[in-house]
Amino acid sequence: MQYAKIIGSGSFLPPRVVDNNELAAELASRNVETSHEWIFTRTGISQRHLADNGVTTSQLATKAAQAAIADAGINASDLDLIILATSTPDYVFPSTACLVQANIGAKGGAAFDVQAVCSGFVYALATADAFVRAGRAKTALVIGAEVFSSILDWSDRSTCVLFGDGAGAVVLQASSEPGILSAQLNADGSQMGVLNAAGNVSHGKVVGDPFLRMDGQAVFKLAVTVLSESAKQVSEQAGISLSNIDWLVPHQANLRIINFLGRKLGVPESKVVVTVDKHANTSAASVPLALDAARRDGRIKPGQHVLMQGVGGGFTWGSVLARM
Repeated sequence: MQYAKIIGSGSFLPPRVVDNNELAAELASRNVETSHEWIFTRTGISQRHLADNGVTTSQLATKAAQAAIADAGINASDLDLIILATSTPDYVFPSTACLVQANIGAKGGAAFDVQAVCSGFVYALATADAFVRAGRAKTALVIGAEVFSSILDWSDRSTCVLFGDGAGAVVLQASSEPGILSAQLNADGSQMGVLNAAGNVSHGKVVGDPFLRMDGQAVFKLAVTVLSESAKQVSEQAGISLSNIDWLVPHQANLRIINFLGRKLGVPESKVVVTVDKHANTSAASVPLALDAARRDGRIKPGQHVLMQGVGGGFTWGSVLARM
């Protein structure tokens, strides 16, 4: 039987780091009142990376892709599939995946974007796994990348303090050894109102609201409920008890959600990877950024079981359980 195994990871964060105090000072100039204490006590966020004006998602994604390719010890020409998850593409088309393909010099293989907002990387990883298991690809690059600062309303304190920019990537390769053990994806479009950016460009004009809007309390309740159920389902599919999970790598939206989820699943804090304090919510990039950070600092080791989870607008959610 053929499996898809993660053989490398990489990430990239814009060099500009904005801590809560600096952000509060910038927002004060817009007559928006906030503080480090207000942000940190509600979210666990201390800082975020923000891209400069003009920096695109494909630029961040290319850097993360190159780091993952180097870590995997392969050449870009070895790739026969690129899937990129984002809600902030460079263009309507071509896909951001195609732009990255051109940037890294990987011609010929399939390249396309996945749009599932903060669940995007989990969706993309599950899709790439299906391609590899079906024999449709041998070496796949999966990326989550966002410039979320470009769709934030900086006069809305309830959302603009929560997000950051960045990109993370992994390389999957066909293997006889188990890698991606199970995956489970879900959506409930009837809940689209709790988190959306309901605008678009039509006939050269912006139609609707182009900024991110969120009902924070509704997102919290939905996230904890659906992610806990998803975790149980994906562990049952793999035949592995949640107590045998070595690491939980959840979507980095809010420390309260992460801690509540860990307690509900019976996963101790020592086994939960947290980067929301340093990265804020980077949407589709949050899971691969957290995974790469924990691989590079030696916490996540070969052979360990890692549960990755995403939840976001749509409303979408899902889980992937992998043996590293």
